[in-house]
Amino acid sequence: MPLSRHGFWELIIGTVLLAGLAAGLGWLWWPLAFLPLPVLVWLFAFFRDPNRVVPGATADWVSPADGTVSDIGVIEADEHLGGPVLRIGIFLSVFNVHVNRSPCDGVVIKSIYKKGKFINALHHATASSDNESNTLVIADRSTNRPIATVRQIVGLIARRIICEPDVGAPLARGQRIGLIKFGSRTELSVPMWLNPEAKVKVGDKVCGALTILCTVAESQSAATPPVATAGAKA
Repeated sequence: MPLSRHGFWELIIGTVLLAGLAAGLGWLWWPLAFLPLPVLVWLFAFFRDPNRVVPGATADWVSPADGTVSDIGVIEADEHLGGPVLRIGIFLSVFNVHVNRSPCDGVVIKSIYKKGKFINALHHATASSDNESNTLVIADRSTNRPIATVRQIVGLIARRIICEPDVGAPLARGQRIGLIKFGSRTELSVPMWLNPEAKVKVGDKVCGALTILCTVAESQSAATPPVATAGAKA
């Protein structure tokens, strides 16, 4: 199983510390030396980064994370996409793959880091608004209109977010975009003018780049965002 390069130092330091602990326990009584082994196995499993074949067509947007769907709903106003959006939240336990992926083809137009709290990611309402996060805004390559955001949110244990793509970087469905270290939440938001339709329900287990999370209008460029009419309030 491939491992994420972003876990290099954690794996090195963890291995050294656990080996030292095993040596100390083994000095007391040799069978005790095996006690740290499950922790070492979990540490390597946490940073696993499996290769995956992306299913479906361009209009089938894939999950940006492994985990459990915690909430699905329409948010009336999104600061990055404007207007109402369909938001799907995914909770990642410490046993899930924590590599995040792009749900769709596009180009990065913003990457916004926000300091915040470390509320348990299971409390999705407060964790979404108050926790430390990084929001990647993805636009259509041909029109440069924003079509999605992927928000990486820390949890009770997580303390570091890695988001790799720079502004201007092209993205492909299922492409790796970063990692959240130790228990967290990932959100996908899609503007309602793209006619998104959720293909999962709350409680479903999903896999990043493998599970089709929602479908959108067949042609992103053909979909038309709302246009303010004369006399409409700003």
